[in-house]
Amino acid sequence: MIHRAAPTDPPVDLVVHSATLVDAEATTPDGWLAAADGTVVARGAGGGWRELPLAGAATVVDGSGRLLTPGLIDVHCHGGGGHTHDDGADAIRAALGCHRAHGTTRSVVSIVTGPLERMAAALGAVSEVMADDPTVLGAHAEGPFLHPARRGAHAEQHLRAPSQAVVEALLDAAGGDLRQLTLAPELPGALDLVARLVDAGVIVAVGHTDADLATTQRAFDAGVRLLTHAYNGMRPLHHRRPGPAVAALNDPRVCLEVIADGHHVHPELVRTTFAAAPGRVALVTDAMAGACCGDGAYRLGDVDVDVRAGVATVAGSERLAGSTLTQDRALRLAVTRCGIEPRRAVEAATLVPARLLGCDDRLGLLRPGYLADLVLFDPDWRVERVWVAGVPVVSSSSRPRP
Repeated sequence: MIHRAAPTDPPVDLVVHSATLVDAEATTPDGWLAAADGTVVARGAGGGWRELPLAGAATVVDGSGRLLTPGLIDVHCHGGGGHTHDDGADAIRAALGCHRAHGTTRSVVSIVTGPLERMAAALGAVSEVMADDPTVLGAHAEGPFLHPARRGAHAEQHLRAPSQAVVEALLDAAGGDLRQLTLAPELPGALDLVARLVDAGVIVAVGHTDADLATTQRAFDAGVRLLTHAYNGMRPLHHRRPGPAVAALNDPRVCLEVIADGHHVHPELVRTTFAAAPGRVALVTDAMAGACCGDGAYRLGDVDVDVRAGVATVAGSERLAGSTLTQDRALRLAVTRCGIEPRRAVEAATLVPARLLGCDDRLGLLRPGYLADLVLFDPDWRVERVWVAGVPVVSSSSRPRP
């Protein structure tokens, strides 16, 4: 069967055929997908793509033996390619380029806790990038209202008590582009800020928190809808003192970020999380500057970070400091190490974050009418080609590093 958009669609300028199409709705062997002017216009199986009118310069890709998914979406990423998002617009663009080559076609740009002036400048830089780059879906302020004991790689001297004035300063600096903010709800006055943030279109997340189960539940009732990197930077799971993760697992309103790199969360717990919260797990990278790079010394805000064997830690400690993940590797590890069924893993890297951001009407599925953000993987879930709104980003001749 051919699933086709309206008959007035322009001639097709991109076809990928003979691939296995994988999205949250279906797995289609010997499938094909057609796009025109940056939008998916038809999909099907077998040879039906040959019936479509092709533009004169149409690109036709034989996807035999490969997997085609929607473009990956990362709602929590701090940098890559040696660049950190807190260093301005050029650094953001360079880091995005690293991740785009690995299949992340849409991103929320995360910034770490720092002096208020620096956080404001970083938010302004995100808005500057967004003005000419539609792949950026907004900014994420991770802090500054975080619990000192659960601060992770955030500089303690820059943590702040919850304040309406600071919220207004961040909102003003972002110019309407602040999409997420992570806070610790147990801090005095934190929950009083949630309604203002939600009214401003901000997705409020619980993270870097010492909150107990009841406090986290109150946060969700107040409008919080996301758990920042589940299990990390919060009270651990305990059979008599369940904390934020259990509150999120049991609340169908809440999405849970998971860093599936094999270091932040044990693969068995990743699998348990997917089973306990179907359709609510969002794979994220929480990547820092060392993503797409080698081992060495890096900075994350005012914190020195060492990367050894691909694991980022606060210098001189064993505290994790983000990751060196790319979203394609997160997807691959979810499938190969955590045992997640491929369609569910793809959903967690595409439709779940799209739904969280309110753009699941145009992103996250291989469906006519959706943007032609596409990733072609080899059978081992390694990226071969990437398209953003039908425009090629990476070809098999310029394959990204594993």
